[in-house]
Amino acid sequence: MTNVFIISAPSGSGKSTLVNEVLKEVSGLEFSVSYTTRPARGSEKSGREYYFVSRAEFEKMIGEDEFLEHADVFGNYYGTAKRFLRQAEEEGKDLLLDIDVQGAEQIKRKLPQAVSIFILPPNRKELESRLRKRSLDTAEVIDRRLATAAREIENYEKYDYILVNDRLEPSVELLKSILLAVQLQRSESQISAGERETVARAESCRLQNVRERVQPILASFAPAGAGDKR
Repeated sequence: MTNVFIISAPSGSGKSTLVNEVLKEVSGLEFSVSYTTRPARGSEKSGREYYFVSRAEFEKMIGEDEFLEHADVFGNYYGTAKRFLRQAEEEGKDLLLDIDVQGAEQIKRKLPQAVSIFILPPNRKELESRLRKRSLDTAEVIDRRLATAAREIENYEKYDYILVNDRLEPSVELLKSILLAVQLQRSESQISAGERETVARAESCRLQNVRERVQPILASFAPAGAGDKR
């Protein structure tokens, strides 16, 4: 059975870096490259970061029911093609989806067994710093991304696992543990002592086990004067 992993995060949370690292270290994992109508940035290439297509081509794919999910984000379409799931199933691999909150909801409706992981920045100040350092957007776009992030993180309770990306290496290990733990638990084979440690690390990121840690992060995104309402 193909495991489907959904990873979502506000822009600038380090999601792409984490995904790239675990793809190197977790075997049997296929990454779904999304389609988008936004223009390529810098050294991006079609088929690597995204499949860059025209709006007309994307809408044709919608009409032909070729997407598992799709959404309009900041005026551009993004979507996950069904063919990646079919390909993973044929090859006996698991599928990793890098999608936003809207797309995650669509996938969970179609594939309730999919495992969802939400990556959070340590706080709003750190997220803003990361967005400004990467120098990809104007100040206006960064402000819009921060406002969107504040809305997106309110959806954290819809996810199975929450990972706070404060330091890269420990975060990579936690994400790897989550993916491996699901593979182990669904394989129905006997789990070794070392594998039980992997499962325990993954469980530390379960929604019910991180609620207390998440609260200060949510508070950092709250409008001034709203802290006493939480």
